[in-house]
Amino acid sequence: MEKKTAEVNLTSVMEFVLLGFSDIPNLQMFLFVIFFFVYVIILMGNGIIVLIVRVDQALQTPMYFFLSNFSFLEICFVSVTLPRMLTNLWTQKRNISLFACATQMGFVLTLGNIECLLLTVMAYDRYVAICNPLHYPLVMNHKVCVQMVVACWITGVPVETGQTYQIFSLPFCGSNQINHFFCDIPPLLKLACGDTFLNEMLVFTVAVLFVTIPFLLILESYIKIISTILRLPSATGRTKAFSTCSSHITVVAMFFGSAIITYLRPKSKHSSRADKFLSLFYTIVTPMFNPMIYTLRNKDAMMALRKFYRMFAL
Repeated sequence: MEKKTAEVNLTSVMEFVLLGFSDIPNLQMFLFVIFFFVYVIILMGNGIIVLIVRVDQALQTPMYFFLSNFSFLEICFVSVTLPRMLTNLWTQKRNISLFACATQMGFVLTLGNIECLLLTVMAYDRYVAICNPLHYPLVMNHKVCVQMVVACWITGVPVETGQTYQIFSLPFCGSNQINHFFCDIPPLLKLACGDTFLNEMLVFTVAVLFVTIPFLLILESYIKIISTILRLPSATGRTKAFSTCSSHITVVAMFFGSAIITYLRPKSKHSSRADKFLSLFYTIVTPMFNPMIYTLRNKDAMMALRKFYRMFAL
């Protein structure tokens, strides 16, 4: 009889419940309004960057080509999690099917990996522009830029598809409540039955490959960039060089900082509250501030933005 009950429990989880922010029931509508406006800001801000890069001839450079792709990626990234979170807050119905949960996780992980790789490519672009300016037009020609972006978009797909399949091949029994606002690896592993050691090792390996190594490459690029900038004879040249890099450094620090802590800290250090806070940072806060960081700190982007505003104001 006990064996039969155990078998039923192992196969009974056909859907999950995303608890999200249900621990603060009095703030559900307030959170809905906040996140709704955040989503609108993300769509408008990043959408405007994509648009001005396409229409403004002054922005037809590798740096802005990568920025346009990055902004489009941010729109995709946030659209995987925020609409369902808003629906859950509005309806208070938090159920998500096994397939929908797997699909969401697959997209979140894949788009997160693409972001890591794209930020690395953007750092390489700045490295070539500042450390090898004479070779920049040759090294970073349009064909090479397109190839690099395509490589970023397709590299992580098979890896994260396999990882998602492995996670959802685990038996889930007992509670089906995910203490998170989207389907992520750490809270799902807590619900899995049996030994999850191999899954945790795969998570660690993928995080090293797609998070740690790109972060170290970015760090190395900026060490060389800063060393080159400090050797520039002109104070104006140093200021201009720093201004073209500061926006990217800010976004890198925000995204990689929260992602590394989330996926590389020991399982014993995981807490639902901390995981939700860190996930908010790299899935929502970074996409929201990305347009402001890149436009307010960049003269060319600000000029293009003003021209875009005047064109629609007439």
